[in-house]
Amino acid sequence: MSDNKKSTDARMCTAPQQATHLLRMNDRTFERFSEFIKTELGIKMPATKKTLLEARLQKRLRELCMGSHDEYCEYLFSAAGMEEELSNLVDVVTTNTTDFFREPKHFELLSSTILPDLHARRTSSRSVNIWSAGCSSGEEPYTLSMVLSEFGRLNSGFTFSILATDISTQVLRMAVRAIYPETKIAPIPVECRKRYLLRSKDRTRKVVRIAQEARSHVRFRRLNFMEEFTFDGQLDIIFCRNVVIYFDRQTQETLFSRFCRKLSPGGYLFIGHSESLAGMDLPLEPVAPTVYRRI
Repeated sequence: MSDNKKSTDARMCTAPQQATHLLRMNDRTFERFSEFIKTELGIKMPATKKTLLEARLQKRLRELCMGSHDEYCEYLFSAAGMEEELSNLVDVVTTNTTDFFREPKHFELLSSTILPDLHARRTSSRSVNIWSAGCSSGEEPYTLSMVLSEFGRLNSGFTFSILATDISTQVLRMAVRAIYPETKIAPIPVECRKRYLLRSKDRTRKVVRIAQEARSHVRFRRLNFMEEFTFDGQLDIIFCRNVVIYFDRQTQETLFSRFCRKLSPGGYLFIGHSESLAGMDLPLEPVAPTVYRRI
């Protein structure tokens, strides 16, 4: 048995205790967490978020049989903790809220204007390359796959590829499975439901799975925005929506500058409706609200 496995086993409870009250975190420990989360993940964690972090860490403390945030902090910042627990901390502090066809006007613009533009400008058989940055549990990239597949049905020779990334391994596992409760499919147009959704043979299971035709265009990988983008090639479209709201302004501008370096001239960037590029020095021109073209 490896030392790492021993350290994990030593910390796991055979019968986790159920805490009856929220454990409080002292200011010094919160500052350590806050600084680390900002540096490593880019996520701002002001003092007003202290109670939220306490609540979100409660389950981890129970599962590791720890009696305080100080104990958890010391474990996390140990060599074993960095290897074994960091991914769990990421899952704790990231927010993963998404839906199929979220902000539907983006997908209407994509079908009516942007895809025809990109298709008309193709000078070779190269695929249109899309990045769903901060893809959460997969609803966004699968929505994109449906929309682009529908465009491809009507436009001969149109091909595409979607890279979908997130920092959370937990939501990426959900995305790869591509299984969703039926309650989530209401925003999907009826024709897309018929072509790209599979219902369970067990009718008591109220779930659907994304069909292979839509899944085949999407590849998932873990990526931290604070690290280098290690994938090659230029992109035609980047969707990064409702992600940078958790970053400070300087981090946002740095990140958008890096996005622009990955965008082909004439490529498009989509951001969330609660986000803004106002005042940033970027090689982008507005196309529609929260949609920009690379100059």
